[in-house]
Amino acid sequence: MYKKFSDNVLSWYESNGRKNLPWKVTDPYKIWISEIMLQQTQVKTVIPYYLKFIKKYPDIRSLSEATEDELMLIWSGLGYYRRVKNIYSSAKIISKNYKNIFPSNYDEILSLPGIGRTTASAISTFAGFASMAILDGNVKRVLMRFFDIEKKSSISSFEKELWEKSVFVTPIKKTKNFNQGMM
Repeated sequence: MYKKFSDNVLSWYESNGRKNLPWKVTDPYKIWISEIMLQQTQVKTVIPYYLKFIKKYPDIRSLSEATEDELMLIWSGLGYYRRVKNIYSSAKIISKNYKNIFPSNYDEILSLPGIGRTTASAISTFAGFASMAILDGNVKRVLMRFFDIEKKSSISSFEKELWEKSVFVTPIKKTKNFNQGMM
């Protein structure tokens, strides 16, 4: 059953998926910035902010040399300002501990401020470090509908069940395209 589900998602993505977004790259830094910007924000809103941000801060080194105030200014209008504070903190950690090279290890990515399981999995998968399932809001909705899962009063058991389903349906091959199709 899961193979047919995965194949259908991949087929849909091939026909309908957005393949020309500016963060469709293998650079984990650029993927990271886009993933953080896309948290609770629509793609069409993120694109101009992302392009401006990457033009000004094309790599970890330039980002780590920025001040928090400079980052807040370029982020202005995008909202959820905690995200840019986490980017700032993470850039300092990456600069110091990883010599301005974005880590490729999932657990190291996950340990950075503001990065949870889905974001770490997305960065790892889209950068080509691993093939991992994700569970953002869109994926939750698809899985709830497909598996006929209703929200439960216990958030932790609900999340656990959805993660299990996400891992179950995520293929080992073409994981990037599958995850994009699910999102």
